[in-house]
Amino acid sequence: MIYQGQCHCGAVRFEVQAPEHLEVEDCNCSICRMTGFVHLIVPRAHFRLLQGEDAITTYRFNTGVAQHKFCKICGIKAYYVPRSNPDGIDVNVRCLSTQPKSIEVVPFDGQNWEAHAHTLAHKSRLADSEETTQGKQKR
Repeated sequence: MIYQGQCHCGAVRFEVQAPEHLEVEDCNCSICRMTGFVHLIVPRAHFRLLQGEDAITTYRFNTGVAQHKFCKICGIKAYYVPRSNPDGIDVNVRCLSTQPKSIEVVPFDGQNWEAHAHTLAHKSRLADSEETTQGKQKR
């Protein structure tokens, strides 16, 4: 399924391919807890920025691997490049205009990130993502 999404002011718009029934993560690390980000990690090939590249600013901290992308106008982080999956894109489900049929929210212990990051690695792999998408659509 193709989802449409955007920041609050609409300067940044994107589309993302993901299953109709989503499994997303609710992370308790400092930045996710403070911003209320709910994670939908997808392969980079399943994300397309439609507009607003010039309206985005990037924030990095700690290791500098994660690229937290914010709209310069409204301040919303609609997506970013996650440290756990630097080959993918992490979309904030709360920024989707198109709603999924269902969402399963899975807690993720980001306060102990190093011990748990490996559990997310498969989410940005194209083959794994397509198998998950096809499997969930067959149900």
